[in-house]
Parts: sequence; C-alpha cells; structure tokens
Amino acid sequence: MKQKKEPIKNWKIWVVLVGLFVLSVPWYLPTGSYEPLIFGVPYWAWIIIGISLIISAALSYILRNCWHMTDEDEMWEEGEEQ
Repeated sequence: MKQKKEPIKNWKIWVVLVGLFVLSVPWYLPTGSYEPLIFGVPYWAWIIIGISLIISAALSYILRNCWHMTDEDEMWEEGEEQ
C-alpha cells in the first residue's frame, strides 16, 4: 500500500502557520496608532488583510501540493484494500 503524505505531521508547516497567525494580530504596533490612512483605512487593517491573504495562499498550497488523498473509488481501481 502506498504511503499517504500527511501535512499535519510536518512541523515546518505548523511553524509557518503559527507565525502567520501571530502576525495577523497587530499586537506589535503602538497603542492607538491609526495613521497613516490608506484609502481611508488604517494601515493596521491593511496588514491584517495582507496576512489573511497570505494565510489563505499558504493553506491552498498545502492542500493542493502537500496533502495527497485518494478517493475510495480510485483505491478500488488500483486494487488496494481499505
């Protein structure tokens, strides 16, 4: 039986995701800072939006390239048992 890759066991993925989640909360910015406004939105909101897009891209990459799941029908076609 072919070994499946499980990204949940890869510590590098967890380090990247935890790092991105820590950066997504702007606790590291000075208290009460909202200047400059970019298109009427505070810069810390743009940071959150940007990190959220990066998290989405990272998760999409992980699901597409690192997590190889076979369908049950494919398993039966290959002659493998459950």
